[in-house]
Amino acid sequence: MDRPRHPVLADAARGRILFGGDYNPEQWPEETWHEDVRLMREAGVNTVTLGVFSWSRLEPRPGVREFGWLDTLMDLMHDNGVGVVLATPTASPPPWMGRLHPETLPRDADGHVEWWGGRQHFSHSSAVYRRYAAAITEDLAARYGSHPALILWHINNEYCTFDHGDEAAAAFRRWLRERYGTLDALNAAWGTAFWSQGYDCWEGVLPPRRAHYLNNPSQVLDFRRFTSDMLLECFTAERDIVARHTPHIPVTTNFMPLWTGQDGWRWAEEEDVVSVDLYPDARDPLAPRSAALVQDLTRSQARGPWMVMEQAAGGVNWRPVNQPKPRGLNRLWSLQAVARGADAVCYFQWRQSRQGAEKFHSAMLGHAGPRGRAFQEVKRLGADLARIGAEVAGTDIRADVAVLHDWHAWWAGDQDGRLSTEAGADYPTVLSAWHGALWESGVTCDFAHPEHDLSGYRTVVAPQLYLLTDAAVDNLLAYVRGGGTLVAGFLTGTADQDDRVRPGGMDVRLRELFGVRVLHEWWPLPAGEQVDCEGFTGTLWSEEIEAADTVDEVLAYRGGELDGMPAVLRRDRAWYFSTLPEPEALRDLLARIVAGAGVRPVLDGLPPGVEAVRRGGLLFLLNHGRAPVTVPLPGRHHDLLGGAAVTDAVTLDRYGAAVLRS
Repeated sequence: MDRPRHPVLADAARGRILFGGDYNPEQWPEETWHEDVRLMREAGVNTVTLGVFSWSRLEPRPGVREFGWLDTLMDLMHDNGVGVVLATPTASPPPWMGRLHPETLPRDADGHVEWWGGRQHFSHSSAVYRRYAAAITEDLAARYGSHPALILWHINNEYCTFDHGDEAAAAFRRWLRERYGTLDALNAAWGTAFWSQGYDCWEGVLPPRRAHYLNNPSQVLDFRRFTSDMLLECFTAERDIVARHTPHIPVTTNFMPLWTGQDGWRWAEEEDVVSVDLYPDARDPLAPRSAALVQDLTRSQARGPWMVMEQAAGGVNWRPVNQPKPRGLNRLWSLQAVARGADAVCYFQWRQSRQGAEKFHSAMLGHAGPRGRAFQEVKRLGADLARIGAEVAGTDIRADVAVLHDWHAWWAGDQDGRLSTEAGADYPTVLSAWHGALWESGVTCDFAHPEHDLSGYRTVVAPQLYLLTDAAVDNLLAYVRGGGTLVAGFLTGTADQDDRVRPGGMDVRLRELFGVRVLHEWWPLPAGEQVDCEGFTGTLWSEEIEAADTVDEVLAYRGGELDGMPAVLRRDRAWYFSTLPEPEALRDLLARIVAGAGVRPVLDGLPPGVEAVRRGGLLFLLNHGRAPVTVPLPGRHHDLLGGAAVTDAVTLDRYGAAVLRS
């Protein structure tokens, strides 16, 4: 659909940082609503999301509309200066839909129906579901499109539904016809000569349902692509409806961090605002760097400011042990998101539920009420965001390093018949290890797709891109020819777009680029086993490689089967790691490589646990440690949070932060 102008997050933020959360007033009597808006004003809340799970309240019976309660709330929010992110309620259909139209319910790979009683119980391919979803979205947009409280549309919620049922199977066949055209092309792409899987008619093609043994990995790969596309069709159908009524109002839907079910690069292209739900574990010592990965990835998908749609003010309710955040940690992690590009900091949810599956999930206003620690910390954060918002909102972050990530490479490598299923050998863990090493070095990173324009980066790292298209390979070669430094991890360039292993086990052009004459064997390591290497210890993986005569540098394996063979090799500006160095070694190796390419950390001499990020003209300093620290900082600065002048050094309390203007 052509739109006269592409609205952006700045159209909703209006020179400030949006602060608020999901508000589910249908769970509470109306007298509570007035107390809520009073407390929202007290906490500095300037936005709420309404209607995310309200379909049965809005449409209690097929075709019946009950909008009166929402009319009252929209007016109440506007009268109190709170903008509304209005959600379409289509993530959780009413029970009557599944009862009257069982074909709208998804089925898993075993054929089991996923019934109503929870949420996300819809088939993305169901024509009936899509018709009802379009109707309620149309009526919401018509009724509230001109309401002055409306600042943003939120479509559905956390799209994550897989469906292996009959209607999805028919849609899968249509999708495959469009992709391949002929059965011969499909059979070639899927390698169906293996195990006598050749298809003689389209009707024989099914989603990857339960098989006696391993499913065809190319079929599984295409099913993941199909699932992402079908969910995207659901999103764009609703997006186009609201955009027709309100072309000036931006539209979003919230990603889950590194969720496997969506091609996030493609989805981001269809959103006006890229938003994500961010729930790091307060008990995880690596949580700050894990959060930074999600923040950097989301900013890169957005190509600018982005939105935290959900986070927790305290604890959650789905981990084996759910502890609250220690004092100050909610503020620190919220400021970390702002430092890395967020122009909206929101929560699930405003008021903690007393019933339902998430009554033990924390909220901005917890069970302890306004005197509780959660609300008091939320108030402090609201005041902080108000202080810095005008100088932060809309500003950019400069990164000289890009980390390559591709959902298709992840999907293809995550197959049942892979070389190692040991803990840590999975794609997200490897990706996190590489990004985390750069984070610990104080280097700010973007993320990029391997086919993106990479010319603006001094260094590009590819932690693991098992699947690479020919276009991606050509792009990487052109990047290095243009003067860039490329660093790749093990199993990069192994397969083509159909998960067909390339001759030699790695694309021949990449072998030449890295100086690999022969990749003899892959040697994945059992859990707990390591390999000695020249200057470091390797983990997870090793490879039997014969180096070409043209290599410029080799760090060899020491001892064992691979003694003397390259663990790390470099040819000109292209590096290849055939193992995963231990964390400190990976950090030091990458720091040396990026420094050689002219990349500097944001700030030298940082104490352990302190993160530094520059956004626009401001320097964010974040202490992730549990003890106060003093950070050397030559020159004179002004701390926007505390209002004090800072000369030559700044002291940060436990979980403390400073936002400094030179």
